[in-house]
Amino acid sequence: MSQPEEMKNASIPEVLPLLPMSGVFVFPKMLIPLEVTGNAPMTLIDEAMTGSRMIGMIMVKKTDENLEVLNKKEYFYDTGTTVSIVRMAKMADNKTQLLLQGIGRFRLTELIDGKPYLNGRIEVLEDKGKKDLEVEALMANLVNLFDRIIKLSPFLPQEFGAMAKSITEPGVLADVIASVINVSLEEKQNILDILEVRKRLREVTRLVNHQVEILELGNKIQDEVKGDIDKSQREYFLRQQLGAIRKELGETDNEKIEIEEYRTKIEKKNLPEEAKKEAERELARLSRMHPSSAEYTVSATYLDWITELPWNDSTEDKIDIKVSRKALDDDHYGLQKPKKRILEYLAVRKLKPDTKGPILCFAGPPGTGKTSLGHSIGRALGRKFIRISLGGMHDEAEIRGHRRTYVGALPGRIIQGIRQAQSNNPVFMLDEIDKVGNDFRGDPSSALLEVLDPEQNFSFTDHYLNVPFDLSRVMFITTANMLETIPPALRDRLEVIELPGYTIDEKAHIAERYLIPRQREANGLKPEDIRITRGAVTKIITGYTREAGLRNVERELAAICRGVASRIAEGKVEKTTVTAADLHSFLGPLRINGETSIRTAKPGVVMGLAWTPSGGDVLFVEATAMKGKGGLTLTGQLGDVMKESATAAMSYIRSNAEAIGIDANYFTERDVHIHVPSGATPKDGPSAGVTMLTALTSLATDRTVRKNLAMTGEITLRGTVLPVGGIKEKILAAHRAGVKTIIMPKWNKKDLEDISARVRRDISFHYVEDMMEVLRLALEKRMTSREESGQMEKR
Repeated sequence: MSQPEEMKNASIPEVLPLLPMSGVFVFPKMLIPLEVTGNAPMTLIDEAMTGSRMIGMIMVKKTDENLEVLNKKEYFYDTGTTVSIVRMAKMADNKTQLLLQGIGRFRLTELIDGKPYLNGRIEVLEDKGKKDLEVEALMANLVNLFDRIIKLSPFLPQEFGAMAKSITEPGVLADVIASVINVSLEEKQNILDILEVRKRLREVTRLVNHQVEILELGNKIQDEVKGDIDKSQREYFLRQQLGAIRKELGETDNEKIEIEEYRTKIEKKNLPEEAKKEAERELARLSRMHPSSAEYTVSATYLDWITELPWNDSTEDKIDIKVSRKALDDDHYGLQKPKKRILEYLAVRKLKPDTKGPILCFAGPPGTGKTSLGHSIGRALGRKFIRISLGGMHDEAEIRGHRRTYVGALPGRIIQGIRQAQSNNPVFMLDEIDKVGNDFRGDPSSALLEVLDPEQNFSFTDHYLNVPFDLSRVMFITTANMLETIPPALRDRLEVIELPGYTIDEKAHIAERYLIPRQREANGLKPEDIRITRGAVTKIITGYTREAGLRNVERELAAICRGVASRIAEGKVEKTTVTAADLHSFLGPLRINGETSIRTAKPGVVMGLAWTPSGGDVLFVEATAMKGKGGLTLTGQLGDVMKESATAAMSYIRSNAEAIGIDANYFTERDVHIHVPSGATPKDGPSAGVTMLTALTSLATDRTVRKNLAMTGEITLRGTVLPVGGIKEKILAAHRAGVKTIIMPKWNKKDLEDISARVRRDISFHYVEDMMEVLRLALEKRMTSREESGQMEKR
């Protein structure tokens, strides 16, 4: 790197030809080879060789610029390097090879035109600062760091270290080391710009320190990788020896093949860290077992489960609200409130895919479409659909799985469903959640608390797997016929959507749109083979079934289709139109009579409304009196609450006999018997209080109740009418039974918002707060003696 003596003493011209550079950098005192091509650079070199042999090398600021068209000073850095051409050799393919020696720094002050190459007016720059104790310390530290770089870099010659130690000039030392280390051209240009020697040494020291850290970290990574490779090679040789030992023992290679398959599955499955650790531990146990061992099958089954679960496999949600709305409308008639809530859920899911959605609970009587709504949600989301029934489940292990210590242990139904779906985000329906039992084997509803809590189920641990599985992406839907039997803690996690039942008109539409085509196809009939009129469908609904749902209606339609299929198969008919008059021949006589007006035609009989798990129903309360001493008899399998309602009604009437218009001695001279028919069915609840009081008043005043009138409500001893539950179900039951007038508590008026407009038009509602209002609305006026005699003649 030494400079020839003649170059040291050569004066640098004030104007230098400039060679723009973009990928090569040269410091003063450095010796570098360079290959030059192009007309302008070749002309520059030829003219320089005939003169001082000196040129200026200067870096362009943008490396992607065309070097031959740069003609403005702002395209270049201010500081460049003066170099001397030591040797030149022209090649055959219009190239020139140069050996250049750096001389010193210069500052470009002006570009000069006039030649085919760049010329510039320059100012020669000298290093600033003296060599003092601090500079010597900086030089010694820099040499030591550079020596570490040489030891850590196998591609740098060791001679570079000795060369650096021999340099006594601080500026030259900084330049030499900056030219050797792996730094960017911009950082090298920054070093070239620094004239202060002390500052230049500090900057180069910073760059060298950074390079040392990179090299040390790289060597550390290399050692770790080499250690892993050595470990893998060791395991390979040990496995080869183990295979040879097993071969000598007469064992087959099937076990080895199976173990390798499991190992491949574990690697490809990309299991979570904890699951992968457990799987590898179980695989290590399996590899040490003999295939005939009982434990071998247990471990193999466990590995099957853990490698086949969809830990990271999910289906992509394809949510289109318009398409989903149409799908729900096509699949279900009516049910506006549940469909609205489902569409809201889908809309939120579309706007925020990572939301932790609610746990929906469809509650309502059987046959109202709860399960089919779950299927529709799965189709709307484009997800897999899984359904399990919880009815009658008593064992907690059905949810959480059995521990592997038990013979025949398996994961719980939740994990089984996830494996069946092969997706970690299916729509999962838990059917009949209100019918979960509990006994000495545990309480499944308690295990469901974690499953159905979005804040906990991201780490659901099945006893069989014994590792957490993320259920937070699963959409859980539950169904129930009644909410009262669901434990409060579990019910608190559910967003209840009630499906109260269908009106007669809705049932007729559903039968024509869904049930008749389905039964027609199920019984091998073509559309032209059978036609069931609207009148026949309506008569089936009102005369042969009385339910909130449609299961019995579908059974009756199936019976008609079977009958028609039988006639066609025998060749008696080719096609049939079933009218209301034809139903007797297919279904027999009517099973439900319109008895409401007949049964309430006598004093002491009142029609009430009741709620049942299968929907609402009408309930008749009958009262009669006989000579006695004021006793009260209650029959019809009444519960304690219902009996207390009857006692309260009796107390109210006796305390208000004069206001009602009853002889004060009426109840002291008679025994009263209250009976609620359908005696085999247990009945309870406070909502029959209004009905019982009206029945007793009707009996005592000998006034009948108005036709087609029903009522519900709880009473107090002061005659206040309190609100009751199940209003929607009760009103729909009344509508099915042909009731035209309903008396109900005023506080329940808000519950009519969910009732369809058609039902509200067909029924007249009276909202009451006091029993006197009820009696005034419900009871007919007293008949005159002439009217009574007319009634007797009719009889």
